[in-house]
Amino acid sequence: MQCSVDQAVYFKVVITKGKLTIVVVHVDNCTIIANTIHLTKELKASLSKHFKVTNLGELHWMLSIEVKHNHPGRLVHLSQCTYIDAILCRYNLADLKPLSTPMDHQVCLSSDQAPASTAECTMICNIPYCKAVGALNWAALATRPDIAFAVAMVACFAANPGPAHWKAIKQIFHYLSGTHNLWLTYGKASTPLKGYMDADGSMAEDHHTISGYAFLIDGGAILWSLKRQEIVSLSTTKSEYIAAMHGGKEALC
Repeated sequence: MQCSVDQAVYFKVVITKGKLTIVVVHVDNCTIIANTIHLTKELKASLSKHFKVTNLGELHWMLSIEVKHNHPGRLVHLSQCTYIDAILCRYNLADLKPLSTPMDHQVCLSSDQAPASTAECTMICNIPYCKAVGALNWAALATRPDIAFAVAMVACFAANPGPAHWKAIKQIFHYLSGTHNLWLTYGKASTPLKGYMDADGSMAEDHHTISGYAFLIDGGAILWSLKRQEIVSLSTTKSEYIAAMHGGKEALC
């Protein structure tokens, strides 16, 4: 069956026998997850009857994400350490001094910080601002929810960035240079689904609150999102209710 909320995910469940098989498809690559090795081998054998299949063994890399398995400890670890090192080198920022936060909370970014002189325009034209935002966004989407808010903020000014906006991007890179070896780990403790929602209190210049949520299972984040609310809230309480509503809808899905 195809998953109703993700068209790239297929699954088969036999409730009476406690069998579960999940297949995640990306172009011509498939990642197979099952609760027994026998189910995995059975599916591979079935696919081989209809398609030419290359068995690459246990999953180690997927879309720039490194996967490590600790079978005795029943742990799975995800990281983009290599990807982050690569983008730091791409933008000649590999030797940055590490910082403890991805964003300076005392700095308020706005469109008024767009280039104000010919010299600033020339400088920004030579900076790959949009490419840097895109590179950071993949890390924020895949394994680094800790930079999601900062990346969303700098992305708002991609149309006409100024020196202050580029400085904010460099701070994210500063933070990643010191935390590139962090891993998302699942299985530390058997815990049910937990969800957290919050809102930033209409700090943006257009007064649209940015709200976000994160869901965790077995000690690791499995889903997170950060979006600008569509309406202007007249109170922080209303902003919090809207954030809770969006998080609740995601939990139900």
